Amino acid sequence: MDGYTAQTYGESIADVYDEWLDPSQGHIVAALLADLAGDGSALELGIGTGRVALPLAARGVPVYGVDASPRMVEQLRAKPGSENIQVTIADLTDVPVEVPGGFSLIYIVASTLYCLPSQEEQVRCLGTAAARLRPGGRLVVEGFVPDPSRFDRGQRVEARHVDLNQVRLDVARHDPLTQTVVSQQVLVTTGGIQLYPTRVRYIWPAELDLMARLSGLTLVGRYGGWQHESFTATSPSHVSIYGLEQPTRDSQPAGPP
Repeated sequence: MDGYTAQTYGESIADVYDEWLDPSQGHIVAALLADLAGDGSALELGIGTGRVALPLAARGVPVYGVDASPRMVEQLRAKPGSENIQVTIADLTDVPVEVPGGFSLIYIVASTLYCLPSQEEQVRCLGTAAARLRPGGRLVVEGFVPDPSRFDRGQRVEARHVDLNQVRLDVARHDPLTQTVVSQQVLVTTGGIQLYPTRVRYIWPAELDLMARLSGLTLVGRYGGWQHESFTATSPSHVSIYGLEQPTRDSQPAGPP
């Protein structure tokens, strides 16, 4: 997808992001994250409009954020409570934020890690994130579980939303060799057509575990959702929790890796 940059997704979708995602889910996510953060600070990579960061901060957790898109952060700044969150506009790859002693929690939700365009950049992000954690800290990654069977001859067209005055389509192409999906969400209304481009390099759960281990991180829990749902072979997404300490015989991952 020529001309696509780290800012492209957020800059294009910022005005409709909160409308298209269920904002109530942010409180559910924040509940689990607050338990993991404990008495320390949290850093969100890809903070966006604050869907998760704001309810987490409301629970008393000091929250920092990084995002590549100024327009997404503008949406965040328009919301009550955003003045308590320090945000850095930057690419996520090198995790350009530190606090004395390290963060107790760094988290990446909504498959945002997949937005980094190569395995090398994804590994570098995880490695730098690990270096920003304090001893005993946690790194949490939420991502969809890849399903190549969704594509027919490397492509897919899906109707995401249809009503009287608009249609939203997802038009995608898949390259299994590079694990890349490029897509456009196409919004067709009586007033015209809007395009919302996306490019992701997806990661298999077992691959993510290996990438984390290269950074000195160990899988300490994996769930099928934010309310401790079991992770199974049919789970469409995962919430994976990594720590700096090595596992023991009495400390096994929650659900199969």
